Amino acid sequence: MNLVITMSRRFGTGASMIAEELSRKLEIPVYDRAYIENELEGDSFASEAEVIRELATHSCIILGRCASEILKDQGNVFNIYVVADKEDRIARIMEKESLPYEDAKAMLEKNDRDRSEYYYQNTGKVWGDVNNYHMILDTSRLGRENCADILIKYFQRIEII
Repeated sequence: MNLVITMSRRFGTGASMIAEELSRKLEIPVYDRAYIENELEGDSFASEAEVIRELATHSCIILGRCASEILKDQGNVFNIYVVADKEDRIARIMEKESLPYEDAKAMLEKNDRDRSEYYYQNTGKVWGDVNNYHMILDTSRLGRENCADILIKYFQRIEII
């Protein structure tokens, strides 16, 4: 089956690491903002939505870019939203970016604000609304290292993979 996973996330949740692990286990590619913007530069597509629809013709994982909304009418799409406690996210950013607490907190808040505005501008919907996703994963409670396995087991159970 052609499985397309969209993964929206709060900044600092570790979602990109979950996507990479899923990619390895399912042997499907991950596409992110940089990849999609690179495709647009090639002038073969008029919009990010066109790039995303083309990518979704094959099994893949798409990080962000309003993919859950763009692909909402496709039956083969599974939408995930990744969250974590704010303090855990700040700690992860501090470690990853070698930043002091206040700088990491400011980076997190700006990034979340930018993502929320981007989502609303492009969809007219509220970013993070639980009604837009099939599953929400909380890396503070579940552990980032467990989330890919949780998804794999779920997909196996419902016989998608």
